[in-house]
Amino acid sequence: MSNFEQLHFDFYQSNYTIDDQEEGYNSYGSNENLCGSRKSQTGEQPPASAFAPPEMLLSSQSYTGQILQPTCSPSTLSHLSYTDEFEEEPPLLEELGINFEHIWQKTLTVLNPMKPADGSIMNETDLTGPMVFCLALGATLLLAGKVHFGYVYGMSAIGCLAMHALLNLMSIPGVSHGCVASVLGYCLLPMVILSSSAVVFSLQGTLGTLLALLIIGWCSWSASKIFTSALAMEGQQLLIAYPCALLYGLFALLTVF
Repeated sequence: MSNFEQLHFDFYQSNYTIDDQEEGYNSYGSNENLCGSRKSQTGEQPPASAFAPPEMLLSSQSYTGQILQPTCSPSTLSHLSYTDEFEEEPPLLEELGINFEHIWQKTLTVLNPMKPADGSIMNETDLTGPMVFCLALGATLLLAGKVHFGYVYGMSAIGCLAMHALLNLMSIPGVSHGCVASVLGYCLLPMVILSSSAVVFSLQGTLGTLLALLIIGWCSWSASKIFTSALAMEGQQLLIAYPCALLYGLFALLTVF
């Protein structure tokens, strides 16, 4: 038992003396004095509200809401400017470049060869109408028992490239591929009328030949009129109408034969 007490005394033995205790008490007292002096200094400092802006104080005083149920005064609502982004976005058809009014004006310009063309509208790369007219031409040829979709799109692509090169050589400002494709596609509408008539009766005769020549002249005259107005090529309409007549003559051959 004595050995256990000796071991216990050795384990908890320390160098702590009464002098250290007194020093601790003195330091504790000094800390209290220091805290007291700090409290006196903080008591002399002005309140935090003196440095707060008047807007914050006004908002804190005017708040009358409950927990999870805040309320806003009319003065705070007047500072909020909310703009609906969805209302400012353009329509989907405008983003896709589809304008039905311009499509209708171009169609009326093609259907009436005597009507003057608006160069600002015709100088747009609108391919909605040309795609519809190409599909309509292929569909009417299909109703007549002629599967010529590949010929229609192939000759359209080659004709657009050839007319683009020719118009860039003849005009000073030049023209884009989209504008050429748009004009030639819109002027394909009379050819759709010819292919629709081929569904009702045969065009392999004198009447069919005369009707085909009339449609070729109609298409080429409308296309040349639009090109001259869009590219400011006055006096050169006949020069442009000749290659256009050759292109539309190929479509007429597909329709008649």
